[in-house]
Amino acid sequence: MEIINKYFPNLEPKKSADFEKLEDLYIFWNEQINVLSRKDIDKLFERHVLHSLAIANFIKFNPGTKILDVGTGGGFPGIPLAIMFPECEFTLVDSIGKKIKVVNEVITALELKNVTAKQVRAEELKDKFHFIVSRAVTAMPKFYPWVKYSFMKKSVGPMKNGVIALKGGDLSEELNGFKKRYEIVELNKYFDEEFFETKKIVYVPAY
Repeated sequence: MEIINKYFPNLEPKKSADFEKLEDLYIFWNEQINVLSRKDIDKLFERHVLHSLAIANFIKFNPGTKILDVGTGGGFPGIPLAIMFPECEFTLVDSIGKKIKVVNEVITALELKNVTAKQVRAEELKDKFHFIVSRAVTAMPKFYPWVKYSFMKKSVGPMKNGVIALKGGDLSEELNGFKKRYEIVELNKYFDEEFFETKKIVYVPAY
């Protein structure tokens, strides 16, 4: 938890308490249903929680923003973002049922009222969202067609609606030939731990 306080030192008590609870919750549920590696559980706050919160440094979602987390896995980046932005609505989806079970157990334990988790593929959703977030799901040229019809027309915040994806490594090959306009932000701009040296955000405006 120290690493969260390092970069977000003025958290409200409820947010801080919810982040504190994540470690015990994920240790417990990971023993029942393996969704994170042992190495990652030991570095949960750095590699999962803080990594997810890079998006909170990139954009401050306005109240009422609707956000879809595609391929949420164990609930990242969706759950940390839902804790950070309680006045926004989050939908977390994954095609693997056991992962959604863990996500729902964490949501219930934290009494998060602004999160819904579903076992469904992104391209099957009929709902519309302002932003779609993801973390290391698949290459953007493949990912964007899954979600391109899921955006609301009207923006509610400081940035145009779009995809905000957490990525790693050299993206030149992945984005070569990708026709959409995009922006890349290096996460070492926000965090100084070695883990973040090769991590990035890719933002793709929807319109």
